[in-house]
Amino acid sequence: MADLKSKTCCFTGHRDIIPGDYQKILTRVGYILSPLLQNGVSFFGVGGAVGFDMLIAEYLIDLRDRQQKKIKIISVLPFPDWRKQWTEEQIARQDYILKKSDKVVYVRQEYTRDVYLIRDRKLVDESGYCISYCNRRTGGTAYTVRYAIKKGLQVFNASSWDLRQL
Repeated sequence: MADLKSKTCCFTGHRDIIPGDYQKILTRVGYILSPLLQNGVSFFGVGGAVGFDMLIAEYLIDLRDRQQKKIKIISVLPFPDWRKQWTEEQIARQDYILKKSDKVVYVRQEYTRDVYLIRDRKLVDESGYCISYCNRRTGGTAYTVRYAIKKGLQVFNASSWDLRQL
């Protein structure tokens, strides 16, 4: 399992992204990913939320399909009916991501109070690296980044915000 962790990277980030920041974030992620890919990291866990998770999943699919990179996308999701409140467009985007994912995992079969925390911890616990889009001290992304640091993952941030402020 330790060897698999060294080949696995998870992503965590905010749901809300300033529309003008999408390309900046993807450029930073590309810069971070390049040496990881060169060093054999090939499994990528994404959490299935609107915002950064969707942006990254679509980026990874494009990278894999167009550039023929050896990338395996694992969608780690909270429970089967997690997108009840989503728009039709968000559901369509996620359906595409799930169809293109190499593996889909649900951490629970139904909603529980801690299901998102369990999902975030699973992503971290099975990874050696974490790429985040974190620009504040509070919320699920900040918690997940702190957890990843505590667990000894190499953590990168695609935001210009300094993670040492956590």
